[in-house]
This record gives sequence, structure tokens and C-alpha cells, in this order.
Amino acid sequence: MNIPQKLTIASRESALAMWQAEHIRAKLQALYPSCTVDILGMTTQGDQILDKTLSKIGGKGLFIKELETALQENRADLAVHSLKDVPMDLPEGFVLVAVGERANPFDALVSNRYERLEELPEGAVVGTSSLRREAQLRARFPHLQVKPLRGNVQTRLAKLDNGDYDAIILAAAGLERLQLHGRIRSLLPPSDSLPAAGQGALGIEIAAHRTDLVDILLPLNHAQTAACVTAERALARALGGSCQVPLGAYCTADEHGLLTLHGLVAHPDGSVVLTANAQAPAPYADALGRAVAKKLSDDGAREVIAAVLSETH
Repeated sequence: MNIPQKLTIASRESALAMWQAEHIRAKLQALYPSCTVDILGMTTQGDQILDKTLSKIGGKGLFIKELETALQENRADLAVHSLKDVPMDLPEGFVLVAVGERANPFDALVSNRYERLEELPEGAVVGTSSLRREAQLRARFPHLQVKPLRGNVQTRLAKLDNGDYDAIILAAAGLERLQLHGRIRSLLPPSDSLPAAGQGALGIEIAAHRTDLVDILLPLNHAQTAACVTAERALARALGGSCQVPLGAYCTADEHGLLTLHGLVAHPDGSVVLTANAQAPAPYADALGRAVAKKLSDDGAREVIAAVLSETH
């Protein structure tokens, strides 16, 4: 294996994205001490358009398009993504070569006044820009008001502190990575808020023509996380999962490598919530995702998704 003298990581410039890039840089430098690892910071379209919810402006790909251009033009060798921001089908010419060990996969309640969702009074305003979180919130707590919330983690916290919201829901992993553990009032169990496919995991993307990098980056792959995420993403892919659809997928593995996948499709108003689950050994992760998607489809998931998409367009 030829160890390169230099590797460049493409990253968004938000504090969280830079933490993720630094995290991978440190791992690469520990693996290959003779290699210099740089970070190329970039502002993406998703970072620039803050006045609309993601589902209205074109979804997940907005955060990674510029990074992929840098990979294609060889200005960078790899890109590090929060996996829940990565579209289920990567554009032609790009591959996900490694999935890092998963951090906290759950959603977190952040509030200056309330410890738990159950404590919020009628009419309290909860901020989230995720249709998945919104649907589950409305189904369980119909007396709450759910309002959109965009921006990076710091911007969202500032809006909460400013009094615009009584509580907000964020991914726990992002807060923990930014050393903001203290802001988490409670973690939402999957029964309250089933996470997004890939939540809490980092994905490493390269241009498909860079086969020289595959072996170099393989040690960054965490097999158990990769199997779980494969199942989650296969479920989301089978149902056309995008930001426009309230879809949750969460997979766990036991010590024998048996995967348990939970899937959810819901209407954003909380009127319909469909859930399904199944188990399979890790080598069958992709088939497991498709099997749970089929169960959801049989229960009417495609009709729910079609209804949601027709309302948002």
C-alpha cells in the first residue's frame, strides 16, 4: 500500500463539520504519521439558504454538492459528512468508502425551562426543521406548536435563548461533539423520536476514480456501524427517503451481529404513523432494509409519502 505524502479533506465550514473533519484528520495522522492531512473548508448552498426548510429547497444534497466538486477536480481527496445529511443515492462518480463508529444516535430535547417533552404546556412552541421529528412530535403531543428552525447548532441555540421557542430538538451527537452536553435536557428514546437513517455516524466519501484511496481509508470503517447504517439507508432508499418525507430508520446490533431494524413513515401532521421492524444477520443488512421498507409499504407507506410530496410541491 502506497501511503500518500498528503491528503486533503473537504469540509463544510460550520463548527460541527470542522470538528468532524478534525476528528478524521486526527485518526488519519495516527494511522499514517508521515502523511500531512489538510482541511479545505467550504461554504455550501445548504449553509447559505437559511430562510427555508430543507424539504422546500431541494434537500440533503445541498450540503455536499460543493464538496463533491472539489473531490472531482482533485482539490480534495476525501469528504467527511454527517451521514444523515448524505443522500441515499450518491451521484454517479462518488462512493462512500467508510463509515466511522457511531456516536449518540438519538434526538435531544434542549430547553431553558423544561426537562422533558411531557412537561411542555399546551401551545408551547417547539423548533425543528425535520419533518421526521415534527411528525412524531405532533403524533405524541398534539397540544404543542411545532415551528421550523434552520441554521447551524449555534444559530439554533441562540434562537432558543432569545425566547423564540420554548424548546428545540437537535441531534444529540452534534451537541456532544461540540462539547455542549450541558444543553441537553433529555434524550428522546426511539419510541418517542425514531432517529434518521445514519444519525450519529460519519461517512467518508471519495470520487469513484480514486481507487488508490480505498485501502488507505478502510481502517476508518467500523464494521458494526457500517452494517447498521447499510440497513437504515437501504430502507430509506427503498421508500425514496429524502428531506421531503418524514422517515425514521434505526438499527442496532447485538454481540452476535444480529441486526434489529426499526422503520417509521409518518404524515408531518402526525395523523398517520406507520412503524415496522425485522431482524437479520449483519451480512444481510441491505436485504433487511428492503424487507422493513416492504412491510411499511404493505401498511400504506407509499400512499402517505405520495400525499406528503404532493402537498409540499
